[in-house]
Amino acid sequence: MSEWWKNAVIYQIYPRSFMDSNGDGIGDIPGIEKKLDYLASLGIDVIWLSPVYKSPNVDNGYDISDYRDIQDEFGTLADMERLIDKIHEKGMKILMDLVVNHTSDQHPWFIEARSSKDNPKRDYYIWADPKPDGSLPNNWESHFSGSVWQFDEKTGQYYLHIFSAGQPDLNWENPSVRKEVKDIALFWLDKGVDGFRMDVINFISKVPGLPSVPGATGLVRGNMFYMNGPKVHEYLHELNQDVFSKYDIMTVGETPSVTPEIAHQYVDEDRGELSMVFQFEHINTDIKGTRWQIKPWSIKEFKGIISKWQKAIGDKGWNSIYLSNHDQPRSVSRYGNDDKYLLESAKMLCTMNMTLRGTPYVYQGEELGMTNVRFDDISSYQDVESLGMYEDYGKKGVSVHDRMELVYYRGRDSARTPMQWDSSENAGFSHARPWLAVNPNYTWLNAENEMDNPDSIFSFYKNMIAFRRKHPVIIDGSFKEYFEDHDRLFAYMRENDDERLFTMLNFSATQFTLILPEDIDVSSMNLEVSNIGRKDLGGNIITVYPYESFVLVGKK
Repeated sequence: MSEWWKNAVIYQIYPRSFMDSNGDGIGDIPGIEKKLDYLASLGIDVIWLSPVYKSPNVDNGYDISDYRDIQDEFGTLADMERLIDKIHEKGMKILMDLVVNHTSDQHPWFIEARSSKDNPKRDYYIWADPKPDGSLPNNWESHFSGSVWQFDEKTGQYYLHIFSAGQPDLNWENPSVRKEVKDIALFWLDKGVDGFRMDVINFISKVPGLPSVPGATGLVRGNMFYMNGPKVHEYLHELNQDVFSKYDIMTVGETPSVTPEIAHQYVDEDRGELSMVFQFEHINTDIKGTRWQIKPWSIKEFKGIISKWQKAIGDKGWNSIYLSNHDQPRSVSRYGNDDKYLLESAKMLCTMNMTLRGTPYVYQGEELGMTNVRFDDISSYQDVESLGMYEDYGKKGVSVHDRMELVYYRGRDSARTPMQWDSSENAGFSHARPWLAVNPNYTWLNAENEMDNPDSIFSFYKNMIAFRRKHPVIIDGSFKEYFEDHDRLFAYMRENDDERLFTMLNFSATQFTLILPEDIDVSSMNLEVSNIGRKDLGGNIITVYPYESFVLVGKK
């Protein structure tokens, strides 16, 4: 099989917020089709769609009630089939989200499973009796607040839901469940999709007995008992062998809490599991513990983690390179400066993503520099995770101000505000009131303003995607970091038998003087990328400007 995905740039679409074609305030599949030329002009190779399947939308489509049909508000199955064809006609590929750790509680499997203890589908899910004293089966906390256990009155047992009560976990121990997952994957592969992003796929194997976290008071995350569980590799190898390996596709697993050592077990070519994984180490550098426990962000820690992964996932396996997605805050607001240095810092982050070893992912609007949003009141937010935190922390006595600051900084809705196409009403996303309000800065930060502006963030992304394609060293070159102890600078060399590529990134609003290392001869390397419009460096002693990035290229 070819490894076309190593050369690809992938663009993630959150369909509900991308483009509304029928005026109901919700993005849809025909809306995506209308914007394919936009994505092609950017230079995108692969489009990844967040879920578009039938769903009650407890968690915006990550609670699926029918894997073989399309949510009405997004369109029809015929619309989806046409989109697949149109994407291929334009020379791009398409990934679907495969959400199979859990289903919706409205899925026919679960409706049958909860009907009686002896129903044939009962064992599709994970059930437990109350403890003898009537308490919960264990002390695990849901990722969306509260217990992972929901009591089912009809059968007198609890069912497990790592996420919301509307997302019961599947029992992968059951061979029939694994067969159902294979059939779902085959259904879409036979329709022409080019691979899958696999939602929390390292959650699918639970430790037998589902033990409580020892020594804990109250509810706590039981990650150690279901992340990277005892049979996860057996299950993924089986899925790969029976389905994935029969097609020329890519797979990327969402895998919280993996280290490079664990990741190798998922992505090494001789393992026969996944093409790559999404790891979370670098994007968890501003939290301690759970999502809502914030700590100061450190560039030294951040770049240290990226460098570790660059070196560790080297000759074997492959990295996915990303800073934002539908679950994360906007990258320029988190790692850059979305005020005074929006232009410079968004371009600097792009420079990094397009010069590291791995497949880069661009999340919708990232190519425009879209920012986090600050709505005045919690009633303007939709995200089930943010709303759960707001209610839970309120009961614990946290002030409204402090809870809102957490939503502003970490809430998922900042990534889900409608795509900012132009300065017309609702940012050109819809003629109707959008399902989630538009970020007010759309009047000046939008695609129409940026597409024909050679100095825009969009144009920089377009140029960097073309630059990446022109230099194979970015794909196959080694990685060496410089200035490891610098608390503002991230710099590295990519090198193969033909070429050397040196990238420098200033992650601060500080200007300083820098002496370049002796093995970087400015006179023999070309300055091919500069986010501030430099024409040359002028020597090995340079002034580094706020959020500056540049790339030097030379022959080996």
